[in-house]
Order: sequence, then structure tokens, then C-alpha cells
Amino acid sequence: MNQNYDVIVIGGGHAGCEAATASANMGARTLLITMDMNKIAQMSCNPAVGGIAKGQIVREIDALGGQMAKVTDATAIQFRMLNRSKGPAVWSPRAQCDRGKFIWEWRRVLDETANLDVWQDQVEELLVESVAVAQRQTEQEKQTRRITGVKTIWGAEFHAPCVVLTAGTFLNGLMHIGRRMVKGGRIAEPAAERLTESITRHGITTARMKTGTPVRIDKRTVHFEDMTRQDGENDYHQFSYMGKPRPLPQLPCYECYTNPQVHETLRSGLADSPLYNGQIQSIGPRYCPSIETKLVTFPDREQHLLFLEPEGTDTNEMYLNGFSSSLPMDVQIAALKHIPALRDVKVYRPGYAIEYDFFDPTQLNHSLESKIIDGLFMAGQVNGTTGYEEAGGQGTLAGINAALKAGGSGTTAPQRTLTLARDEAYIGVLIDDLVTKGVDEPYRMFTSRAEYRILLRQDDADARLTERGYELGIVKRDRLDWWLEKKKHIEEIIHFCDSFAIKPRLINGALEALGSTPLQYGCKLTDLVSRPELSFEKLADAIPELKEMLNRPTNRREEISEAAEIRIKYKGYIEREKLVADKMHRLENIRIRGRFDYEHLNAISTEARQKLMKIQPETLAQASRIPGVSPSDINAMLVLMGR
Repeated sequence: MNQNYDVIVIGGGHAGCEAATASANMGARTLLITMDMNKIAQMSCNPAVGGIAKGQIVREIDALGGQMAKVTDATAIQFRMLNRSKGPAVWSPRAQCDRGKFIWEWRRVLDETANLDVWQDQVEELLVESVAVAQRQTEQEKQTRRITGVKTIWGAEFHAPCVVLTAGTFLNGLMHIGRRMVKGGRIAEPAAERLTESITRHGITTARMKTGTPVRIDKRTVHFEDMTRQDGENDYHQFSYMGKPRPLPQLPCYECYTNPQVHETLRSGLADSPLYNGQIQSIGPRYCPSIETKLVTFPDREQHLLFLEPEGTDTNEMYLNGFSSSLPMDVQIAALKHIPALRDVKVYRPGYAIEYDFFDPTQLNHSLESKIIDGLFMAGQVNGTTGYEEAGGQGTLAGINAALKAGGSGTTAPQRTLTLARDEAYIGVLIDDLVTKGVDEPYRMFTSRAEYRILLRQDDADARLTERGYELGIVKRDRLDWWLEKKKHIEEIIHFCDSFAIKPRLINGALEALGSTPLQYGCKLTDLVSRPELSFEKLADAIPELKEMLNRPTNRREEISEAAEIRIKYKGYIEREKLVADKMHRLENIRIRGRFDYEHLNAISTEARQKLMKIQPETLAQASRIPGVSPSDINAMLVLMGR
């Protein structure tokens, strides 16, 4: 086996799989090292992809040539578009997946990816060398560190100028059920016990985080008649812009609630809860708390909503969403039996908590390359995030940038690093938040974190990213052609609506029937489509020309119509938000890295000096987003730069 590569990826989770395929598809000779080839892209917690803002990230991965969306469509057993009652800026796709089939579909993708090798082993050490480089300002030489490869627990050495670390929860992982503690990165899987130390010895700082997962239930022991059934949607929506319709049978989820008896049983075990007996010191996710945390935080609540979700088409295993716990297993099971639908329940295993190492993401550049070790990239939970989608988005960017840095790409683009701005992608918001603000709890993406939500819709990720990905060499010609065809049809529909004249006497009857105000004067079709109560679907029967335009034969006709309608309805909001983003770009274009000696910059506050010294922002816009750096500090820096 060739032991020299352009890029090595450590870890076969969601970040690692996206990083490895992105790097290899860029033309870089890539090696993916994973502990278990049979658990590639394992869904360690909920077997679902997407959700609020997370679904947008998956569509962005797809628009950049990534794989998560296609794998999700191929293995989905329920699909829903969340937030339908709100505006399209926050519509978010979500799919339950067949856990086992998801793994093997990802395995097929890896096996069919050119330039990609897989090695089953565990990395225990980064190989790093010190090199002399000249400082930009003083021209004096200093020592810096550069990655050269990795070494595994079996003594194998692999060499590459770029390494992407995506070790998830495995770095010194410690699992908790009640007072019992077992080392591991996932249930029944070993922890990586020495890798963290091989990284921190080079000056990279680490800390601990905690996450958890719920009990797994045998569906044969569930009284579904005592639960509320929740079916998915079966329209044209899916994750991948190029994916095929969902091939698997679509299965329902179910809703039920906890009750005071459940809560009383759970409280009886709090003394043995690792969250409250001092056993766990690290911080868990704020937005996905354990059931015991809910009881302590909301003591007056008499019930909490739970979702019972299928794990696949060929298994009896089900996932109890909302019941994450690390209480003793007998307490968990006893509490469940107080829920009417689960009175006879049998479980496959209890819930558990896990603590693991992560690295302060402010030690990274926006490319996700380390500021301390040249050629080392980090993605996923090692950066303090939570969620498959956040991991996949980081992995995609890290894999692309590692391939670009290693020189393994066939692209002729002058840009040698891909970074995404906050108005370009949720992935850009995610990475900017991480490297600018850092984390003190597991980071989860929400639409509220993005200030340009109307520009970052789930329907237009391909419009934002596909052509840019093609310029870099990650997006292939077939995907570009697919997008260009879609773009042409969208523009044709918009042009038709802008130019088609509407006469009151021909449309007023239909408008009154639809509950819309009749016209006093003629207008363009665009003006009608812009009304909140009207849509293409409602107007098509009254306007034959529109119906003919929308029904032209083309791929993904409904998706094209939806994208065109959104652009028409929200044109004013979109244009206003673009103006705001353009103003912020002026600060993004003012580069300050290396231009200030913050330690002696007395014109700004002490807190700002400390934060700027630590993070070393690239631009003035990034500096303005650092907590503790005030607008007056930014103005002082502008004055000092003569701006």
C-alpha cells in the first residue's frame, strides 16, 4: 500500500466522509483512516438528517458537490419540510433515515470514489516537524510546525502535507450510565486515548464537552394505539438537487408525552445522575438537553413531548427522541413504563452520556486550517460543534482546502483557499462563529444565527454555491449543467411574469373566488404573484399561459416553479438584504492580520486587546464580530489605518 498521500483524513464519521470524498474528487490522493469500516458515517444518535437550519447546510453541501444529501435521499424513510407555516427563509428539510442502509450507501460512495483509499486502524500520533520561516515584518527567521503525516496504534505510518482531523467524540471518550463509567468513543467502541496529547504538546489547547443519546426501544412492545401518528410528506421535495426520488418505503413517527409519574421516577435517580453528582464536569448541549436536565430546568412542567422514530425498514429498533439520559438504567426503564404506550416496553440499551476532548476553534483560520500547525485541518465535533450536518459542512470545506493546499487539484483557479462569507452560506456562518467567537457549549446551527436568512434559503443553495464550486474543481460538469438549465428556466418564468399583462375584467372573478382584492387597473402578473394569499398554483387555472409556462417539460419542474415564485414574492426583501450585506463586505475587504501590535494598542479597550491578541482576526469585519470588541474599538482601528 502506498504510504504517501496528498491528504490524510482521520475519522470515518460525517465530517470525515465528506472531507475524504471532497479531497479525492478534487484530484488529491487521499487516505481515510477509520476504526471500523462497517460503521462508516454511523448515526450515533438520531437516525435523521436535516432540521431547522441544518437542512440548509445539507443542501449547501450538495450544491458544492458533497454527498450527504444524495445518501440521505437514497436511505430516507420519512421526509418533512419544517417551518411551512413561516416564510421560505426558514423552511428546512428533514428526513428520517434507515440507519444501516445509510452506512452502506456511504460505504458504496467511498468505494466508488477515485483517488481514495481506506485504511482500518486507529491513529495515535500526529507526525509534526519544525521548520524555519521568515516573518513578514522583521524578516527574521522563526520556528514553525508543519504536519508530515500520522502514526497508528499498529505502527503504520502514512505521510502527507495535509491532514484533516475529524475524530468526533472519540478523543479520550468516557461514557456514563449512572455512576458507572466506561472508556469509549461510542457504545461498544474504543476511545482514542493518546491522540489528544500528541496534538496539545505542540501548543494547541483542549477542553472537554458532553453529549448524550436516548434509550433504544423494541417496537414489538409498544402500544401504538396510545400514541399520535405522524406521517411524512410525499411531494417533490428532497435533499439533493440532483438526487432520485426516495426509493424506500416511507414510515410514520409517533408522539407521546411524559407525565408526573415519569418525572417522579426520574427524580428519584438524580442522586446517581452523573450530571448532578459531580461525575460530569463538562458542558452539554443547551438546545438538546437530557430529560433529567429538563426536569431540573422546568420543575413546573407536568409533561414533555417525546417522538418515537423508526431506525429502519428491516429492524424493530426505535429511537425515543426527547428522552436523552445518563441516569441509571433501571431508573430509565422504570420511568418509561409509566408512559401508557410504553407500559410493556422492552429496550435494546439505555441512554448514556459521553464526555470527549475538543479543541478551541479560535485556533483555526476560516479555511479550518490550524494557526499553529501548518497543514493540519480540523472539522466536526473536535471543533466544539454538535450534529451530523454541522460536521458534514465543516468536512466539505476542510477537504476542499486541504486538497487545494496540497496541490492535488486539477483546478486552475487562482484562489487557493475556499472560504464562505456569512451572506453566502450557513456553512460560512457556522465557521465564522467558531473561529471568531469560539464555543463554551456544543454549537448547534439555527436560522436565528444568520443575519442574512432571506439570502440563505434551502431552495437557492445551488444558485449561491454551484458555479463557485465548479471554478475550484469540486463541482463536476454534469452538476453545473444541471444548475445552468435550472437557472435558465427560473429566469424564463420570472421574465414571463414581469412582462405578462393582466386585465381586470379577465381576472377579477378568479381573484374574488380566491379571496383576493379585485384589480382597479391592469398590472403585470408579477404584481399578483407578489400577493401573500396568491400563488402560481392558485393562479394557473385562471391564466392558461401561466399554466403552460409552468408545465413545460424539464427536470424538477416543481422545484423550479417554487424557486421562481419565492424570488418574485420576496424580491424586495432579497434586494434590501443584499444591500446590507454589501455594506458589511466593505469591512470584510479591510484586511488587518499582521497590521496591529494589539498588546501596545492603547486606543482600544483592554478586553478588545486581549480578544484580538488571542483570535488574530483576518479582517475588520471579523474583528467586529468578536465578543468584547466594541464599535468604538473598530472606529479607533479605522482611524489608525487612515480610513
